[in-house]
Amino acid sequence: MRIEGVPFGTTDWSNVPATEHAGATGVALWRTFEVGNIRVRMVEYSAGYLADHWCERGHVLLVLEGELVTELADGERHVLQPGQSYQVADGAAPHRSRTASGAKIFIVD
Repeated sequence: MRIEGVPFGTTDWSNVPATEHAGATGVALWRTFEVGNIRVRMVEYSAGYLADHWCERGHVLLVLEGELVTELADGERHVLQPGQSYQVADGAAPHRSRTASGAKIFIVD
């Protein structure tokens, strides 16, 4: 990832409005900030959330709360706890998120 056109700035996530995104099951609340060529998100998944698509976008993702299961299209699964992260390049490994109990994550893409 090459970050371009992004001046120094701070974000108070409590002031960023949330948008609701339905999954195949459950919902995700996204607080999104876009600047330059990056998108930064604070995302809260409801209990029982399952993404409704396989994502091929590259991300750096950090789990803040809860437990997140990241499934790859090839069948591989990764269970992430608070303080754990993953990174993936655009088009490298189609993936989707699920959580039984809910999770809060921070994503840069």
